[in-house]
Amino acid sequence: MKVGIIGYGSMGKMILEKIAEAKFVECKDLYAANRTYEKIEHLTAVYNVCKTNAELAAAADIIFICVRPADIRTILNEIKPLISKNTLIVSLNGSITFEMMSKIIDHKIAKAIPSVTAEINRPKTLICCSSLFSDDDRIALEDLLKCMGDVIELPEEEIGMGSEPVSCMPGFISAIFDVISNSAKKHTNISEQQIIQMLLHTMVGTGNLMLEKCLSFNDVVARVAAKGGITEEGTKVIYDMLPKVTDEMFDKTLEKRIQTAEKARDNFEQINSI
Repeated sequence: MKVGIIGYGSMGKMILEKIAEAKFVECKDLYAANRTYEKIEHLTAVYNVCKTNAELAAAADIIFICVRPADIRTILNEIKPLISKNTLIVSLNGSITFEMMSKIIDHKIAKAIPSVTAEINRPKTLICCSSLFSDDDRIALEDLLKCMGDVIELPEEEIGMGSEPVSCMPGFISAIFDVISNSAKKHTNISEQQIIQMLLHTMVGTGNLMLEKCLSFNDVVARVAAKGGITEEGTKVIYDMLPKVTDEMFDKTLEKRIQTAEKARDNFEQINSI
């Protein structure tokens, strides 16, 4: 199997490195292409570095497209004449629908939504596959992505909301704990670095405890927040006030997804009408 990565941003770089690290595919069978060739020229000692997307498409069996939504149409047009009927195309963008992409290239296309936590092999990577994907194609893609962690398949219409607790959540969690850290600093002389370290280790430890002991969130609250105790006072505030914030958060992010998808659709339709 030969794997190509188009776009050497944070996600493209991570996927390339994790596949190589897992030794699922030998480095000689890994290909990379980027709009700015100088950014990946240093990889020639390890991987196959291509000067054009077309060059990569002619060689790879699976192609990951890791670019901005506005660039996907151009890349699909570039690779279309070079791919074989068995080539698998995987877009890392959830806003560009299979319907949009099929107007340019009627082919085996899937979407993959990884998490930054794949860097430490603890992600849940989301995938959805177009109707042209066979069961064997799906298995091949899942096996490849499992080098980074667990894979969850969702229907295309659920990829947007599915991305919230997988791809977006590291950012959401970090923002929440940044707020908690800043608030804690107002009530103590403990250093900021110590507060952050305590929060991080407690957050990681709580997650591992829940996973290893199969505990729910309510289970942990019940174990820690004794009736009439200090923790119970804090959890009462959280359950009373935080739902309003999280509901608005999801309203805003899903609204932004709709706007992004509509903008992408308009772009595809304008280009195809020329």
